[in-house]
Amino acid sequence: MPMGARVGVLREWCGHCPSGGGGGKIPSPGLKPLKLRHFRAESGRARWLSAHRFTPIFVSSSNRSALPQHIAIIMDGNRRWASARGLPKAAGHTVGARKVRAIVQACAQRGIRNLTLFAFSTENWRRPMEEVGTLMGLLKLYLQKEIGDLRAQDVRLRVIGDTSKFDTRVQALINDAQELTAHNTTITLTLALNYGGRWDILQAFKAWQQANPQADARDITDAALAPYLQMADAPEPDLMIRTGGESRMSNFLLWQMAYTELYFTDLLWPEFTPEALDQAIVWFGQRDRRFGGESTLASPLDGQASA
Repeated sequence: MPMGARVGVLREWCGHCPSGGGGGKIPSPGLKPLKLRHFRAESGRARWLSAHRFTPIFVSSSNRSALPQHIAIIMDGNRRWASARGLPKAAGHTVGARKVRAIVQACAQRGIRNLTLFAFSTENWRRPMEEVGTLMGLLKLYLQKEIGDLRAQDVRLRVIGDTSKFDTRVQALINDAQELTAHNTTITLTLALNYGGRWDILQAFKAWQQANPQADARDITDAALAPYLQMADAPEPDLMIRTGGESRMSNFLLWQMAYTELYFTDLLWPEFTPEALDQAIVWFGQRDRRFGGESTLASPLDGQASA
């Protein structure tokens, strides 16, 4: 990438960082402009929110059954997005964090009641210390700066995962954010932080044992274990979206996604748009969800044992 183009992209990114001002479109050919907003004054943010509160996109009754009520997303591709533009990894993570607002709003407008984002896995601690520090800084910033928007937009924020591994400041911000949004009802945004599917199942079993010290572990059932899982009070995901071109689960909600429809896209997370979300929802609506039972679209070619 020519130096001028690299500087132009970096200026655009920095122009939308929390401490910077707004920037213009990227003039360099072949590079996508960053359509991000930053509001210097809280009064300006409040005015924007009052004018842009979630406007529902109504779904006809005939199509409502095809709408997922819980979408889970593995937000992959921030680092590759930055690398392709000659930017530091921190730039990709920053733009990716800002993408969350647009997708939360899009889900709320479409009547989706639950959105779960895989924000930081138990395996992410293996990344370079500098990158982990960037991710922790962005997490603190999100919990500090976005909480007002979440409250104004009636978004309930929940966090799942082993938050005891975070520093006391992050833990306090998480607790405050959950308490301040606890009574919001339009959509529940769940952030999976220091979360892993295997860890979830293991901690649930330990919690069950502690609650039932006299019980024989051989007698445990799905129904007995389920209340101790991290997502026990939420419906299981209907649709999982993974950006970035990879086709794996990466230890995300392994128990809960036994019958989730899995959608993989080559779009990197900073490139994922409400229009891309709509494509995933349309794809979901065409799926024949049998849950191990008989197909509603049965044909002689259907496998007898397929699920």
